Amino acid sequence: MGILEKIQDIENEIKRTQKNKATEYHLGLLKAKLAKYRVQLLEGSKTKSEKGEGFDVMKSGDARVALIGFPSVGKSTLLSKLTKTESIAASYEFTTLTCIPGKIEYKGAQIQLLDLPGIIEGASQGKGRGRQVIAVARTADIVLMMLDATKSEQQKAQLERELETVGIRLNQGRPNVAFKVKTGGGITINATVKLTKINEKMVQHILHDYKIFNADVLIREDITVDQFIDVVLGNRKYLTCIYCYNKIDQITIEEVDRLARQDNTVVVSCEQDLNLDYLVEQIWKHLNLLRVYTKKRGELPDFSDGLIIRNGATVEHCCHAIHRSLAEDFKYALVWGASAKHNPQRVGLHHIVNNEDVIQVVKK
Repeated sequence: MGILEKIQDIENEIKRTQKNKATEYHLGLLKAKLAKYRVQLLEGSKTKSEKGEGFDVMKSGDARVALIGFPSVGKSTLLSKLTKTESIAASYEFTTLTCIPGKIEYKGAQIQLLDLPGIIEGASQGKGRGRQVIAVARTADIVLMMLDATKSEQQKAQLERELETVGIRLNQGRPNVAFKVKTGGGITINATVKLTKINEKMVQHILHDYKIFNADVLIREDITVDQFIDVVLGNRKYLTCIYCYNKIDQITIEEVDRLARQDNTVVVSCEQDLNLDYLVEQIWKHLNLLRVYTKKRGELPDFSDGLIIRNGATVEHCCHAIHRSLAEDFKYALVWGASAKHNPQRVGLHHIVNNEDVIQVVKK
């Protein structure tokens, strides 16, 4: 029996099994086996002839956004509108057959936008070019999911399911669990909260199923079986997703209002150029980027060209952004702005900067 057949059998058994207290242990073990087979399907099925087949697009700019969706939802049109890249757009399906990169320029940042081929149902099992699409999506900083506002919301659930199957978790936090495999000493399980969705027996059996017999597990939140399996596998990707509904010019204003009120959602019309500026604002916001300005001694700050860094970055990150060797010669820095207690404040490498701060680095 092949892996696909084994996966199908387990999925069917999960569907047949009623969910209650008596069956939750059995379901947990089935989910552990299912996750293991899915990893084998995606990582262990590559043959030598498949090597190099994919969309090897070099990362460039300050961040990467993966644009995914079903065929003919308007991805190519959006790429052409937001960037200087021309992606072929047509009224028939599968216009885009490879990955097409473009670059959004916003607030001094260069944001790489990747137009990926349309995902079809079963992409996680290799149908269409789904595997390559999903592999690129895993390298992105955020996912921009393009949806057709004129079609049912089943599109959204289907895409989420495909990404979930290959270990991409959308708009979810990483489970607060410390997990460390040891060379001996057996399995030690501790929890700082009351566990209502999983128990020690289940944790042990899941670890044994993955041939792990010595480990320390510290659970700090009330996690589910699925979340613990994610922790054990350790290859899950947690990404922010913006849901972008296109073609709002073809639906009622009431429906537009309903969609726009959903979490992490932006409504647009690429053909009519409606709300595209707001979409770029939301991309910037969810990428969590900051702009920091530099200043030389005795000169005014250079407000024409700032450093683009991640929220939570330190002065050391700014030094690396300016020049890779600057941190080695660092003596101190002067900072003006929201992060400074007074202007200027003399700080060290570990000082956390804020948006629109001005920094002057003094070398030894």
